[in-house]
Amino acid sequence: MPSRPPRGGIEAVSAAVLAMNRRLEVREVLQTIVGSARELLAAEYAALGVPDDHGGFAQFVVDGVSDEEWKAIGPLPRQHGILAAMLHEATPQRLDDVRDFPSFAGWPRRHPLMKDFIGMPVMDGEDILGALFLANKICPTRPEAGSHGFTQDDEDLLRILADHAAIALTNARLYERSRELTLAGERARIAHELHDAVSQKLFSLRLTAQAAAALIDTDPARAKGQLREVAGLAAEAADELRAVVVELRPAALDDDGLVATLRTQAEVLDRVHSAGVTFRARDVRALPASQEEALLRVAQEAMHNALRHAHASAVTITLEGRGKGARLRISDDGRGFDPGSVRRAGRHLGLVSMRDRAGGVGGTLTVQSAPGKGTVIELEVPGG
Repeated sequence: MPSRPPRGGIEAVSAAVLAMNRRLEVREVLQTIVGSARELLAAEYAALGVPDDHGGFAQFVVDGVSDEEWKAIGPLPRQHGILAAMLHEATPQRLDDVRDFPSFAGWPRRHPLMKDFIGMPVMDGEDILGALFLANKICPTRPEAGSHGFTQDDEDLLRILADHAAIALTNARLYERSRELTLAGERARIAHELHDAVSQKLFSLRLTAQAAAALIDTDPARAKGQLREVAGLAAEAADELRAVVVELRPAALDDDGLVATLRTQAEVLDRVHSAGVTFRARDVRALPASQEEALLRVAQEAMHNALRHAHASAVTITLEGRGKGARLRISDDGRGFDPGSVRRAGRHLGLVSMRDRAGGVGGTLTVQSAPGKGTVIELEVPGG
């Protein structure tokens, strides 16, 4: 007989949806997802890691470990062993004993003992955003028996929750962008677009999860059908969130033009960040609207990466005319990265989006970077 989630478990999925529907800080959203996963699968420990591009984690949240225990464990984990397998191969993992994994290399001295394990990559299309993983399944009918292994049903439910995590990460990124753009006068526009794009979908998602909760004890088969619908709605909501980010044209471009918009955003970022952000423009002609938007979006993505991920102390944006077209150059002195390994790992700091934007307007994008050497991104467009 297949196992069933504990009472209240599906309500945890609904709680995660509600958390994503509120304008919360990313850490709070991720913590809600981790707590929901631990409750839903009746696990002793749960965690969600968002990787950086240097072999570690940009964010790592846990549930089931006290603050004192967490501090005693020491530094954040690195991307090795089973974590690397999930992050680099995009494959779920379900093990009776994590210590039997071929590349398992032990834990820090104060790390809690873990045995049975389940992990699920958090995917946005083909991109790996992070990984959810849980350890030590607790038997609800015989808690004194301790851990007794995760099931295929657990894996199916965790896959659904990973869809929620993808929405949460996309939503948090959009929210972070909206706060920066607020300082440049665009928050109201993005908030309106976000509400129109996803609020109805998230409302439907919540109702479907609640329907599954009502059926879980009386009609498990129908409840599974409702959960499959939850997964579909989650994927649609993630697509619509991405569409908001991709399609939204800043009003400042129409009102002020590309040079003034870039100068304003650079000045705002220079004020709100400790890093120095400078902008220079020379001999820039009017360009087709699509090319101006591509230049602005690539500049925004590159500045965001330099300030938020590369921890640069200086960022320089240069826009200059090139015949009928223009060339944009964004350079920083941050941590840098290996573009080849980043692409193979499925995490590309928006590089795929940048290349798509360049290709969509007949432009050419080049990226130069290396660990510890900073980054230079150039986009040249042909003009009209």
